[in-house]
Amino acid sequence: MTIDPRADLAVLPYTGGTTGRPKGVMLTHHNLIAAEAMVGAAFKRLEPDQEVTLAFLPFFHIYGQVVIMLHGLCRGQLLVLFTNPDTEGMLAAMERYGVTVFYGVPTLFEYLKDHKDTGKVNWRRLKLVLSGADTLHESTMQDWERRTGARIIEGYGLSETCAASHVNPFHRPKGGSFGCPLPGVLAALIDPETRSFVPQGETGELVLSGANVMRGYWQRPDENANAFIEAAGIRWLRTGDIVRMNDEGYFQFYDRAKDLIKHKGYSIFAKDVEDVLYAHPQVKAAGVIGVPDPAAGQLVKAIVVLHGDARGKLSEEDIRAFCRERLADYRVPQLIEFRGELPKTDVGKVSRRELRDEYSPLPS
Repeated sequence: MTIDPRADLAVLPYTGGTTGRPKGVMLTHHNLIAAEAMVGAAFKRLEPDQEVTLAFLPFFHIYGQVVIMLHGLCRGQLLVLFTNPDTEGMLAAMERYGVTVFYGVPTLFEYLKDHKDTGKVNWRRLKLVLSGADTLHESTMQDWERRTGARIIEGYGLSETCAASHVNPFHRPKGGSFGCPLPGVLAALIDPETRSFVPQGETGELVLSGANVMRGYWQRPDENANAFIEAAGIRWLRTGDIVRMNDEGYFQFYDRAKDLIKHKGYSIFAKDVEDVLYAHPQVKAAGVIGVPDPAAGQLVKAIVVLHGDARGKLSEEDIRAFCRERLADYRVPQLIEFRGELPKTDVGKVSRRELRDEYSPLPS
């Protein structure tokens, strides 16, 4: 029996392409209904027909499409829509409409924590300030809390899981973690090479199963063969993300498997280096990649954007010395480049893929 891959398809969003070429994700009506129910079960603090949500993120991205639009409409929320990235207008609207729910991405919070109008918003009034779509650096979270008096809750998800699979509990969020699986989501860790489950407390590739998991990639049988595994009688989606689960069931992101840098036999997480760079008071943005080197395998390269008043004053050696105080020698960037901006995806994530493509373009 042949199943028509178009049967019951509801939407066909494309992946962001941060690590490879974008792929069409086949999401069914059942996937969407399940995903909305999971988000609703996790966000019980929000009251039906009472919340006002600032819809600043684009609806063509799965985060905006499911978590903001679908969930908001299903729960009777008032959505304050923005079609252009007007930051001043956004902050003014938060007070004008009495916004109680705000969804953002790390680069937005990094920008807002230093914005002149951020202090005009009563952030303590908001019931939920949530960050997703990329890893929230702890320095950004701490600076945000100092500036606003409010806490950012971090979540995690993929286009392949209808946006969300994990979120921090309202009553007990943990910094540096993207939380616990949503109700109805199974999560486990595997060794990427052997595909066997790894013990709790060790790092491994995150695999997921649940009613919100996609049917597969559109017309990409080669990708589908690698995207799923069968284990313990369950069909698991491979996320490609290296994470760890602690003894309380909270998950911590380490890096994308494709972003792992191999230097002289060492495995280096790009995120670990980026976290240190973001902790520098003069660093506005940073992206870390491995570039090919015949002797070392790969060299650690940091592409750094400085705040305006630091440009021309801070040297490569200044950055390297800062890293050397906080990182093992083999993790300190051998190459440092200053730029005015970094390539980003549609929702503001730094695109390491585009940075890597400058050295070794990925196949389509």
